[in-house]
Amino acid sequence: MLNFEINERLFHFKRPAGTSRGVYTIRKSWFVTITDGERTGVGECAPLPNLSCDDIEDYEKVLRNLCANFSVTGQINYEMLRPYPSMLFGIETALLSLEKGNRLFDTPFSRGEEGIPFNGLIWMGSFDEMRQQVDEKIRQGFRCIKIKIGAIDFNEELELIKYIRQLFSKEELELRVDANGAFGFNEAAEKLEILSHYDIHSIEQPIKSRQWKEMAALCNYSKIPIALDEELIGINIYAMKRQMLEIINPRYIVLKPSLHGGMRGVREWVEIADALGIGSWITSALESNIGLNAVAHLAADIYGPDITFHQGLGTGMLFHDNIEMPLYVRDSKMFYDMNGGKVF
Repeated sequence: MLNFEINERLFHFKRPAGTSRGVYTIRKSWFVTITDGERTGVGECAPLPNLSCDDIEDYEKVLRNLCANFSVTGQINYEMLRPYPSMLFGIETALLSLEKGNRLFDTPFSRGEEGIPFNGLIWMGSFDEMRQQVDEKIRQGFRCIKIKIGAIDFNEELELIKYIRQLFSKEELELRVDANGAFGFNEAAEKLEILSHYDIHSIEQPIKSRQWKEMAALCNYSKIPIALDEELIGINIYAMKRQMLEIINPRYIVLKPSLHGGMRGVREWVEIADALGIGSWITSALESNIGLNAVAHLAADIYGPDITFHQGLGTGMLFHDNIEMPLYVRDSKMFYDMNGGKVF
């Protein structure tokens, strides 16, 4: 019989993280620790407030009940856990960690042979704050930058994009933008047309989710490839996933295990997307380094070896009080140090 413990922990951002749903200064996670008498595994359950489909008032109670069922059977009940993706991700991670330690899958990444390229993220803020972040990411060597837009005046955001393109061509710097559903449908087409002049790789979620007809029209119209993100939240049944992708037909989907079905759910999304000719990438969702480590290993297992497409991993430097893991960044790639000598 497996034993488990659940511990809540609060993390503090080094600087406020601006999103379309407000500004984060703290982050709450629940850690699931599983033991079998000899080995220990840890996983992180980290729902995003006002976004995750399992951001519920009695989160810890539900998590404890699900873990109690798991500890007796020793098997993950995926159907029971489909409505709770962040809990599923934490339990999956803990079970893999119990068996494998921090190296969750055997890949060139986990053996320290290969790094995962990822984008530098520009948080929402004033024009000056965002420009300062852009300059910082470029100095750090990032060659793919993702800008969150929709928080300040569109013309100011456009000036920032122009500034980047004056410095670097699309061959020198890949530019992604994420609207987080900030545009209304009637204005989205015009803004997409304006943005299309700046060689943008893709735009995530230009309008709010659950507008399949409107999103499908934008995907058909837009010169900029559209990627779905929030649109995937709460769609946990395999047949519904395929139906939604067939109707909207986006160019890409952006997958967060904590939001989109844990590791199993992400693999389902990738399988369906591949069958429909839709691209995908994986990104973290403001987890601590425990969750980030799991996201990185999952990305390496799904897309490796020789990953060339930029993923959406964090840098492990979000929090003052993060948990050390053998991850490090070099040349805008994330590496795993098998010897544990370098840590975030």
